[in-house]
Amino acid sequence: MVVSSLNFLLNQTFQVFSLSAQRPERIYYFYKMIKIETFTFNPFQENTFVVYDETGEAVVIDPGCYEAHEKKELAQFIESSKLTVKLLLNTHCHIDHVLGNHFIKSKYQVPFLIHEKELPVLQAVKSYASNYGFPLYSETLPDLFLKEHQPVLFGNTTMLTMLLPGHAPGHIGFYHSQSNSLLSGDVLFESSIGRTDLPGGDYNTLIKSIQEKVFALPDETIVYAGHGNTTTVGEEKLTNPFCAIPVTR
Repeated sequence: MVVSSLNFLLNQTFQVFSLSAQRPERIYYFYKMIKIETFTFNPFQENTFVVYDETGEAVVIDPGCYEAHEKKELAQFIESSKLTVKLLLNTHCHIDHVLGNHFIKSKYQVPFLIHEKELPVLQAVKSYASNYGFPLYSETLPDLFLKEHQPVLFGNTTMLTMLLPGHAPGHIGFYHSQSNSLLSGDVLFESSIGRTDLPGGDYNTLIKSIQEKVFALPDETIVYAGHGNTTTVGEEKLTNPFCAIPVTR
């Protein structure tokens, strides 16, 4: 089994980020004590996620907010929902997913976590940000590195780190088993997959990540992609033109 059980993983010696603390009208998703709030920011139409539970503790994943009004929208939601941000997470470090890292890190004074293989990808952003129309981009470097299968804890919630390279060398996803939710970054989209022509990308590696890891999750798993709509593992396994698994009879 590619994705081990929660009990098995919690018995391992991986470092656990356990951060305890106190505890509208937008579209949100509610599954067994977690909510996943989606914001779409910047010209790349990147999806930024705030994940939180009944304790009020939250993590921000891939903040793509660059303009002042985008930052304000995100901060106002966090404040009006009375959330306490505990972690900043990047699934990967392409420019559209990291534009708001400095804002979140500085405003909420929280640890910033990525996979170690994404560090060169992150450090490269400042060299081309102006060429992409983001001259005010401010670099923020990670505090800690995540490993595959490492639990990330906040409030009463445990998400498991999945290493999903192919779109980027250290691309990771975050799986919440109780709600069958995967925050997948740019690995798998509705009827599509992440591009592989950027530095560190590899098509065969991406397809392997999808078919051997993502598709090993339950079919009902909701996939929260870095762009576009949500989808499910079962739907993409059956119909995705790039990575569907043929049905054998």
